[in-house]
Amino acid sequence: MNILFVLAHPEPTSFNGQLVATGKDYFEAQGHHVEVSDLYALDFDPVEKAANYPDRINEEEFAPLAEQRHAYKEGILAPEIQQQIEMLERADLVIFQFPIWWHSVPAMLKGWCDRVFVSGGLYTSKMRYDNGYFRGKRAMCSVTSGAPGEAFVAGGRGGELDQILWSMQFSLYYMGFDVLPPHASFGVSGHGYSYVADDAFEKQFATLKQNWIERLSSIQSDTPMTYPGWDDWDDLGQPKMANA
Repeated sequence: MNILFVLAHPEPTSFNGQLVATGKDYFEAQGHHVEVSDLYALDFDPVEKAANYPDRINEEEFAPLAEQRHAYKEGILAPEIQQQIEMLERADLVIFQFPIWWHSVPAMLKGWCDRVFVSGGLYTSKMRYDNGYFRGKRAMCSVTSGAPGEAFVAGGRGGELDQILWSMQFSLYYMGFDVLPPHASFGVSGHGYSYVADDAFEKQFATLKQNWIERLSSIQSDTPMTYPGWDDWDDLGQPKMANA
């Protein structure tokens, strides 16, 4: 397989960074080809703005989607965006590695979606969901949190993981990916704040890394999550069964 890790954490030695390194080593040992897109190391600009389009189709008003369509059609996307798209196109499996921040994805990753999932090129009004550009490819979110896993339940302090990741995972499905169930590493805390004693860190991290390797070892047989498709909606985008 061709595998792409998209890392969204500002510290390369963080546990998120370690999980990417562990995953890369594991897959390469199995004979797979691995690429890593470390967004912070690349100094990726997540902010969609007029300055990203020096050759504008409309100089009077900035309409992001129109400028994306124009740039894609004319082959003048920013080099960093074209680079990300080409890596996605090469990949059979894309793993997004990031911490849960404020019950969501980091702003860096949200902005990456805003800029890289280019309107008119990677999606259109009909090229979405189960007709999406990346159909046949798989994607997965691997996340970390300082809170223990027991907190991520209905009514818990952490909130339900499925709700936290719904927007990101549904966006991947929107782009045509088969979305695999997420992998979560809980109880990963920064220096000076932890749910475990300092002397338990190494043992805990070793266990989490082993869990990660075990997940990756079976990932080719993972069953994607189920989402509704075009045949399940009426012309207004509502469930057909609701109107039956």
